[in-house]
Amino acid sequence: MPRRKPRPNAPGARSQQDPRPLGDVFGRTESGPGDEMFIVRTVPGTRATKTYRCPGCDHEIPPGVAHIVAWAAYGGEDDRRHWHTGCWKGRSTRTITRRWS
Repeated sequence: MPRRKPRPNAPGARSQQDPRPLGDVFGRTESGPGDEMFIVRTVPGTRATKTYRCPGCDHEIPPGVAHIVAWAAYGGEDDRRHWHTGCWKGRSTRTITRRWS
């Protein structure tokens, strides 16, 4: 028998006003370019609403494309950079095309 969607007033059902999770809400720590530690979060395509420029390949990340957000663990979230997932995974085999300034 097929499963039904939960009813809005059922316990555990999410209402339309509740925000969706952002992916890795708390982030994870990974080594980044230059052996520094970075806090990394994934952004699902449904939550990507702006155009960003990837520092790994210097191409745009259009809205609706899932990607990675990374910033230095010692810095603040103001230093966030949005990466293509493939560029972040290949960061150890290529150079950064843009400065992190």
